Amino acid sequence: MATTYRVIVERDAAGWWLARIPAVRGCHTQGKSIDQALRRVREALGLWVDDADLAILESDIRLPSALRAVVTQTRQAREGEARAREAARSALGRSVRTLTESGISTRDAAHLLGISHQRVHQLTS
Repeated sequence: MATTYRVIVERDAAGWWLARIPAVRGCHTQGKSIDQALRRVREALGLWVDDADLAILESDIRLPSALRAVVTQTRQAREGEARAREAARSALGRSVRTLTESGISTRDAAHLLGISHQRVHQLTS
């Protein structure tokens, strides 16, 4: 079974990302990007443990509160957008079925819904 390690990632004053694994004393590295720091911390872990390639690394990226708030707000907005997109997709499918089952032609349903008649055909298939 793979071992799980928490990796703390922080940005230093020079703009580098520092990554460390608190559970493994002395295991730390840096990178110019978060991805690079995470790749390198796995390499550093390999100096301390045998199963570094199989290890599960859980990132704990630490940001100043203002930046963390911006990231959280954006992620929440994107999740809301995904939910809205799924709701619109479901509503479109229901509308196409309702219109075509009531005798409205594929082309007329497309016109009413503002989509192509090919898309209406896809949704009815």
